[in-house]
Amino acid sequence: MTRINTNIPSILGQRVLGQNNATLSTALERLSTGLKINRGKDDPAGLIASENLRSEKAALNAAIGNAERADQVVNIAEGGLQEVSSLLTELQGLLTTSANTAGLSDSEKEANQLQIDSILQTIDRIAGATNFQGTKLLNGNLDYQVGSVASSVTDYQVRGAKFDGASQSVSAIVTQSAQQAGLFMSFGATSIDLGTGSQFIIEIGGSLGTRELQFSSGTTLAQIATAINSVNDVTGVTATVSSTGIILSSDDFGSSEFVSVKVVDDGGITGGSGILTFDAQDFNTPTAGSAVAFSASGASNGIRDEGQDIGGTINGLLAVGKGKELSVNSDFLDVAFTLSTSAAQTLASVNAFTITGGGADFQLASQVNVAGKVSIGIGDISTRKLGSSSLGFLDDLGSGKAFNVVDGNNLSTAQKVVAEAIEQVSSTRGRLGAFQKNVIGATIRSLNVGLENTTAAESVIRDADFANETAALTRNQILVQASTNVLALANQSPQNVLSLLG
Repeated sequence: MTRINTNIPSILGQRVLGQNNATLSTALERLSTGLKINRGKDDPAGLIASENLRSEKAALNAAIGNAERADQVVNIAEGGLQEVSSLLTELQGLLTTSANTAGLSDSEKEANQLQIDSILQTIDRIAGATNFQGTKLLNGNLDYQVGSVASSVTDYQVRGAKFDGASQSVSAIVTQSAQQAGLFMSFGATSIDLGTGSQFIIEIGGSLGTRELQFSSGTTLAQIATAINSVNDVTGVTATVSSTGIILSSDDFGSSEFVSVKVVDDGGITGGSGILTFDAQDFNTPTAGSAVAFSASGASNGIRDEGQDIGGTINGLLAVGKGKELSVNSDFLDVAFTLSTSAAQTLASVNAFTITGGGADFQLASQVNVAGKVSIGIGDISTRKLGSSSLGFLDDLGSGKAFNVVDGNNLSTAQKVVAEAIEQVSSTRGRLGAFQKNVIGATIRSLNVGLENTTAAESVIRDADFANETAALTRNQILVQASTNVLALANQSPQNVLSLLG
């Protein structure tokens, strides 16, 4: 059948030419943009996936920036703490020098006190001046705010806390009591009775050291206790008279404390039960059957008793006990607090305190939620805060204060205060260093790997494969040329009807 009104081959050629032109345009667009997906119709599902990955990339880049900024903040805080640490070391040396009272003139003591005052003022100045973009770092601005502290809590530290609500309660359950180390020397009388010309010689030992003491017949228990207490700074052991015996106890609580008694010479002592240990859970009750006679070989070899650390849980997490202190360190809560003696020895629950806010929060993950946030507290390092409530604080070393060196007041206690301050600053520096190394450093590395993999995944979906696209371009160019030639032939075919008209 030959027709001229409708040229079906031409229509077919036009359709195929249009399709080939469209695929050629697509190949040219992909090669010019480098993208396989330029609009939704190219790959609807791929577009959605790639846009989600692009969003994740932006969040990861921001999280990396946050981590790097956090590292800078901690670096500045570390610089201030390092200088404070050096000043405290110098302060410790000044106290030792000032304790040499027989070799110092009054003017030298006053000069030492001036140096101490200057050091204390400098520490306070560093605490108030160390800042990042105007935010003070060492004056307590980044410390946690704590309210409703139980009367049974004597000291506490909040090093980190993450919570969604307005506050976070910290409660503990004491499952093991804290105990001092202790022994009971039973003499059966208020004074000792020895053989003629004999001496009762004992060696008292504690966590600080040992000292040998000797007593004559007729020495009262009060006199023996006074002699033992006179070397308390050397041994760390305190003696208390109890009816017909003497209780020896360590000054502190915990497994690192001990009390030992070694009978060097019993002097033929008569009466009493000898040396007894106390019940592990009750320091007031001697253990039945534990008596070792003063003349027994066991006493001459030495009897020793160790203290016991507190045990328990904090907010459902197994806590670490040290003396009367409970602590826990987890991703969501990092706290430590010391209980009073009665609370540390009572197996019960304690509502320690409530964290109401504060701390330094860093967003170190791409997703903004409590799991992606890292919180750390940096306490106030001013002189009125360094130290402890039981010993005293650093500002007590200033002129006219309790531990000033001019008057020679309690220099041994002053040195303990400085040692406690050094431990607190060192602990803060170590905690910040661990935060930089193990949290920030690891987070930056992890985020960079995540960014790399996310970018690779987005590239696979969205980027054009130039090898495939150039092959498609060549193919489509040939097809367009062929379909154009075919269309020209189709348009000429109706002219063949003229041959039928003669």
